[in-house]
Amino acid sequence: MKKKNQSNAGTKKKNQWKAWLYLLPAIVILAVFTVWPIFNTVRMSLLNGYNGMEEIGGRTFEFGFSNFVSVANYRGFTNCLGNTLLLCVITVPISTMLALLIAVALNSIKFVRKAMQTIFFLPYVTNSIAIGMVFMAMFTMIGGSATTEPQSIGIINSIIEAFGGTRINWVNAGSSKAANMVVLVIYIVWNALPFKILVLLGGLQGVNKQYYDAAKIDGTSRFRTFWRITVPLLSPMIAYVVITGFIGGFKEYSSVVGIFGDSMGPTGDAGRLNTMVGFIYDSLAENKQGRASAAALILFAIIFVVTMINMYVSKKKVHY
Repeated sequence: MKKKNQSNAGTKKKNQWKAWLYLLPAIVILAVFTVWPIFNTVRMSLLNGYNGMEEIGGRTFEFGFSNFVSVANYRGFTNCLGNTLLLCVITVPISTMLALLIAVALNSIKFVRKAMQTIFFLPYVTNSIAIGMVFMAMFTMIGGSATTEPQSIGIINSIIEAFGGTRINWVNAGSSKAANMVVLVIYIVWNALPFKILVLLGGLQGVNKQYYDAAKIDGTSRFRTFWRITVPLLSPMIAYVVITGFIGGFKEYSSVVGIFGDSMGPTGDAGRLNTMVGFIYDSLAENKQGRASAAALILFAIIFVVTMINMYVSKKKVHY
């Protein structure tokens, strides 16, 4: 018996070495491209005025927190942070609610469900910059000046005027920040819907139909069935899409570039719609890696706090 146990232990130990050997390539790749960059980002953020090119030239940098002070004092930081927070607060609830309603509707229309799933999923596999350029074309007025009529007022303004409304300067020079934000919100919500619909629809298809049968027998209204059965049973998926939505929202950048280009704002007001990720890229472009690293850690801290709050609320509201 003792020999048998020793033999089993030896076999298990041998299999463990094989497992580690198989995992070694993935571990090395993760260490080089994920773990080390994280440690290096923390290191650069804590070196005052860090510049990679100057470090190669032999310059040494003192340990300190001046990079974080530089981020906080930078004139565009509050604008970037405010834009990021505003986009998250507006787009995540809207996209989640719309995705939930669309998923419920798709789940009840069985004969075209697969075709509609494909249609709704198309934006998810389309390049976000290309989508942004399409949105820009839809909202942009082409040509014209203060005294002359534009050659084209854009698809959206054409629709507005067809219903008796007045055209709006959405993204051109002289447009208001509120109009710019409306365009961004529409784009981000539309771009975020496919993934959320897919997750929620998958959850709906796993719900036990007996709950709905019992509700029908009791004569429960559709709204009450939705609020008392569908939402609680889908709460784990809803919590998941909300958390991932906030994480994605705080990393928003490509939508602004897709619509407004590298200027991150309409002509004549560059940087107006810059985000935290855009702020980090701008710092890197200026060879201020220390400031960029500090901004990245600040963004990480904000995402971490918001995620922890979401998870705390989820524990109380989610029904598993």
